[in-house]
Amino acid sequence: MFSVRIQPSPLVAADAQAWLAAAPGAGAVVLFSGLVRDEGDQVQTLTLEHYPGMSERRLRELCEQVAARWPLARVLAWHRVGVMTPAETIVLVGVAAAHRREAFEACDCLMDRVKTEVPLWKKLSGPGGDGWVEARDRDREAAARWHPPVEDKR
Repeated sequence: MFSVRIQPSPLVAADAQAWLAAAPGAGAVVLFSGLVRDEGDQVQTLTLEHYPGMSERRLRELCEQVAARWPLARVLAWHRVGVMTPAETIVLVGVAAAHRREAFEACDCLMDRVKTEVPLWKKLSGPGGDGWVEARDRDREAAARWHPPVEDKR
């Protein structure tokens, strides 16, 4: 029911699509591909780092939570780490469901939550130097619409 990966090698969207489409009872597949943006020639490379084990566990938890909310046949979340250049695929999330409405909503929810809740560290390198990328307010707002805010328990 779930496929979760974090890998340094390129992500293959055709493989993800084929795995989702092979789900028994699937009448709709939604697959989202996130690409490294160039942002006006300001990005030469994007480097993603993660803590092995922790990031995969969080991806799987998110897949399980999405599957608990919508009637899905399969849920996929693959993320790339390492050094990437503009236009390379950085993330694939997708779902297979009986009908399109739940497939679109579930995939949208999964991507919003992957973007804000999976521990990954991003560093941009360009003509102006290197810098770590912080989460944006609009990404947090997009994710918040899928669940109530989580209290900080520190």
